[in-house]
Amino acid sequence: MNKKNLWQMLKYAIFSVSAGVIQTVSFILLYNVIFQEKTALYDLSYIVSLVLSILWNFTLNRKYTFQAVVNVPVAMLKVAAFYLVFTPVSTWLGQIAVDAGWNGNLVQILTMFANFVLEFAYFKFVVFKGKDEKTQK
Repeated sequence: MNKKNLWQMLKYAIFSVSAGVIQTVSFILLYNVIFQEKTALYDLSYIVSLVLSILWNFTLNRKYTFQAVVNVPVAMLKVAAFYLVFTPVSTWLGQIAVDAGWNGNLVQILTMFANFVLEFAYFKFVVFKGKDEKTQK
């Protein structure tokens, strides 16, 4: 692995951690404080916190990690396509886990890890593939 790819992965991880903090804090506030751990409202808490995280993560990674010179609406549509699959599947599986007695906070952490890995691959190989400033020049 070359230095550029390693640095790109590190930047992605740092920005994803910041998005994870946003997702975690908003999820905790919604699920634990506002909805007081009502299992029926796990999915709403998850979706709202996920959307906040997506917007933050996309913005930072487009500009700083992938330095993408792309049509932002098109790139955002590609990200939306990813989440059209990821969100219902992860929400459904998360709700099943919570209904089965799993701790909602643990389910959230496991889902965030899966999102971290899958989203990086999707950003790198689909959304921003070959679109960094250095390949445009």
